[in-house]
Amino acid sequence: MDSFEQLKQDCSLCSRCVLGATRKNLVFGIGNEHSDLVFVGEGPGEKEDLQGIPFVGPAGQLLDVMLKLIGLRREDVYICNIVKCRPPMNRDPSPEEREACSQWLQRQLALIDPKIIVCLGRISATSLISPSFKITKEHGQWYEIDGRKVIATYHPSALLRDVSKRPEAFADFREIRSALRALGYPCDPLSFYSSGTMEAENDPVL
Repeated sequence: MDSFEQLKQDCSLCSRCVLGATRKNLVFGIGNEHSDLVFVGEGPGEKEDLQGIPFVGPAGQLLDVMLKLIGLRREDVYICNIVKCRPPMNRDPSPEEREACSQWLQRQLALIDPKIIVCLGRISATSLISPSFKITKEHGQWYEIDGRKVIATYHPSALLRDVSKRPEAFADFREIRSALRALGYPCDPLSFYSSGTMEAENDPVL
């Protein structure tokens, strides 16, 4: 039976693709290892490679904000990527690299056993939902895969590049919030604000 400690150790020794030779740090995952909700991105960027933690740059800061808007903190969920090592120059991971790394994600998911998986971006969605997945047309739709609810939304980095997509992403997060509430989570966004400066009627996720 896998443990997270053993799985991370095994993953750190992986040489199934070329990415392990160029990384600075393994970016395995972070968060609640017993969470019902897992977010899966595509791969580490430069800041993630330096720190060994997923989503620590500007995209990660935006993800934290979006989590708070549906009443969650980073420590409430688990966050990881399709590939665990940074592709050079932040290029998309190749199909071969994604396939080589797939066993680590599958073993992570087996240990966590989440009820909901959120694919962040096209690479994640084409890896976990369907190779033909079109993120602009099919985000926000639910799929049943291996007994779990799976949904895709835009990668936070895409929302930084194109703010016009943010309302669509907020709508996707409302779907995620509804699914969590069906599981008994309150998902109250106001409970995570330190001041009363944001009123409920101005909350873009509500």
